[in-house]
Amino acid sequence: MSFAQSVLAPWALVMTWLLSLGMVGWCIWLRPWQPLLEDTALQHRWLAATLVVMLFWQLRAQAVDWLTLHLVFTVLMTLVFKMPLALLSNVMINAAMVAIGRNEWNLLGANVLVTGIVPAMVTGIVWRLVDRRLPDNLMVFLFACGFFGAALSTLGGGLVAVALIILAGTDPEAVYLAQEYARFLPLLMPSEAFITGMLLSILLVYHPSWVATFNDHRYIDSQ
Repeated sequence: MSFAQSVLAPWALVMTWLLSLGMVGWCIWLRPWQPLLEDTALQHRWLAATLVVMLFWQLRAQAVDWLTLHLVFTVLMTLVFKMPLALLSNVMINAAMVAIGRNEWNLLGANVLVTGIVPAMVTGIVWRLVDRRLPDNLMVFLFACGFFGAALSTLGGGLVAVALIILAGTDPEAVYLAQEYARFLPLLMPSEAFITGMLLSILLVYHPSWVATFNDHRYIDSQ
């Protein structure tokens, strides 16, 4: 889900740009490109995953002129590559959407916030709770991080988008539609959760070492 046309007040656009720039700056400060330079296979996987997600973003439903619905895949990217690389991928994908004319450039900050920062932060919180509080079990990791984490992240991103429109919307009709749209957010959660959980389960079975947040020794070898 992302914004296609601006219905936000200028102060909200500036605020989302600042928040997104701050988070991207933090990711760059962590220098996530170092593992990519040291591991060519990781570099190829990250670039390929970014390209595939960008192609999946083309499969979208234009609910209204200013809002598009599509799978985001930020949860899966965060679990596989961790937050810094996942957010950099999200910025690249959103920039590509602007370059091909799908989204307006002044909405880049808002879209990065809704499709990247919020889902990645929710995923990071869920993963930390699973890592520290729950038993070391493969199915616990899969269902808590993959299915539940994706559903919760979709809800979080949707609520932030709705809140932005309600608080800073310049079009009364858009504000009304956003309030109505909030009622249907639970219907969007299962699709993202199912796709993310399914792809994560395939990776955990065939290539568990590719999932950066998954410790195969703890969850598989020690069981």
